Amino acid sequence: MLIGELSRRTGVSARLLRYYGEQGLLEARRGPNGYREYDDDSVVTVRQVRALLEAGLSTDVIRAVLPCARGELPEFDWCVDVRAILDRELAATNERIGDLRRSRDALADVLARP
Repeated sequence: MLIGELSRRTGVSARLLRYYGEQGLLEARRGPNGYREYDDDSVVTVRQVRALLEAGLSTDVIRAVLPCARGELPEFDWCVDVRAILDRELAATNERIGDLRRSRDALADVLARP
């Protein structure tokens, strides 16, 4: 399928699909006319990428774990290092949450002063 069809089927802009390709998250072959052509399973790949981005993962992390993803949600075959990678991401997210809570509390203290 061409990029416009993939965009229509996934709700992701063609520009973003090209970006996913540049980041090594989505593969396309070139047709004789030079247009990107995608397989049907690219729809699932795009949905996996979107779900992982929504989970707060960077494209670098997604590139590392995507080969072990299956299904649109996705679920994982626990390939070598995937659990460790995701554990590190969860720890980093928890740390950012702690930092944000401390910032929120400090700001609330400032606002509570007369």
